[in-house]
Amino acid sequence: MKLVSLRIITADAKALTGFYEKVTGIEAIRYTDDFAEIKTPASTLAIGSTKTLQFFGGESTARPAENRTVIVEFLVDDVDAEFERLKKDLTPDLVQEPTVMPWGNKSLLFRDPDGNLVNFFTPVSKEAVEKFGA
Repeated sequence: MKLVSLRIITADAKALTGFYEKVTGIEAIRYTDDFAEIKTPASTLAIGSTKTLQFFGGESTARPAENRTVIVEFLVDDVDAEFERLKKDLTPDLVQEPTVMPWGNKSLLFRDPDGNLVNFFTPVSKEAVEKFGA
């Protein structure tokens, strides 16, 4: 089994897609006004509007901007450089500046426009570097 995609349901697919394009530096593939994908070498971040829920049982299936348990994580080459690049845009939604975590990653934590947590991290301990092949 292989995890290939994570999908975020949002009330404003255009804005959320634009946000993830900015922070990742990857241009989204926009299939419709209601569905886009940010493809990375490891997996895909899909962004769907609430209108796409009609294909999955209706709008009661998922409610946008209500998640407080999932963190969307991106392995980056230099978390400090990413923080400097994005700092002015993240100010209102910054949760934690780059900080070394006990498990050996240096992490930058912020929220996307819907309030979902996003973590950019760079392995820094010997064990974390080995784990991620960094």
